[in-house]
Amino acid sequence: MNWILLVIAGLFEVAFATSLGKAKEATGIESTYWYIAFIICLVISMSLLLKVTQHLPIGTAYAVWTGIGAVGTVLVGIFVFNEPATTLRIFFISTLIISIIGLKVVSH
Repeated sequence: MNWILLVIAGLFEVAFATSLGKAKEATGIESTYWYIAFIICLVISMSLLLKVTQHLPIGTAYAVWTGIGAVGTVLVGIFVFNEPATTLRIFFISTLIISIIGLKVVSH
């Protein structure tokens, strides 16, 4: 269950990063809504991370959480914000995913 919560926390990290990107593009009240979404996602993500670190090693949990956030945010950047999907970017994202899986496999 803790690993599922950690994945959800990582997804909320992607959501708060995406909210910042959308807030930057928005104007007026829409920008305010995106900043509110950022704060909500941030609180949920951090709360879940805090909860799982009571049961999983902090180093592993933090690395997986940031890895999910990094991979997810890059993918959102590519698909939502039209950032380039170069061969090297895809290669390094792939190595990050393999590292996250490796941490899960070797964690007790």
